[in-house]
Amino acid sequence: MPIHCNANKDDIKKIVLMPGDPLRAKYIADNFLENVRQVNSVRNMLAYTGTYKGKEITVFSSGMGMPSMGIYCYELYKFYDVDTIIRIGSCGSYNKNLNLSDIILIDQSYTEGNFAYEWSEKECHIAKSDEKTNDIIEKTSKNISIPCIKGNTLCNDCFDGYLEDIPAFVKRFPKDLNILACEMEAFALFYIAKHFNKKASCLLTVVDSFYTKESSTSEEREKSLNDMITLALESSLSL
Repeated sequence: MPIHCNANKDDIKKIVLMPGDPLRAKYIADNFLENVRQVNSVRNMLAYTGTYKGKEITVFSSGMGMPSMGIYCYELYKFYDVDTIIRIGSCGSYNKNLNLSDIILIDQSYTEGNFAYEWSEKECHIAKSDEKTNDIIEKTSKNISIPCIKGNTLCNDCFDGYLEDIPAFVKRFPKDLNILACEMEAFALFYIAKHFNKKASCLLTVVDSFYTKESSTSEEREKSLNDMITLALESSLSL
């Protein structure tokens, strides 16, 4: 039985959108879904199930960092037979050509950490999202005119904004991966999805930039996050 979720099995649907912030999950439920019911409250990791344009979808918060993501996506895949999880989050840009509010669709997630070794004693530092799910998201992006940029990101164990030597951090990025941005959960999601032969994808909104030193205002974040949420929900209709 799951330890960190008190939902009934029928409460969780096959497609799950997964923000990190529990209050963002509530925001999505309140503003985008109909016929909403709260289905999880353990540790205040809020989850809601409702309908979007007639399709039942669950929104389940993951918390911050790979350990927390690993717990919740594991339980969703294993105990609730979830088929697809789309992480929707924010990120910091490490690419000069990215602007605030740009949406990134992750292809591969790279980590310097040892999540894979602890899980399965494998030296794995790159995890890939589901290609078919990404294809649907890219097609939907064009159809509804909410552009996204496909590329690779870094999944960090530490919040990069607090690092003492960010230039040294950037120099460690594998040059062949062309790292666009940094976040903290996608590698664990992709790795656990592969373990269960399930599907996982990740959309990120750029909210600050290492190169321009810009940071989104609260109003700008809400608008840009709304675009990302809409893209995820519209894509879910085709999954």
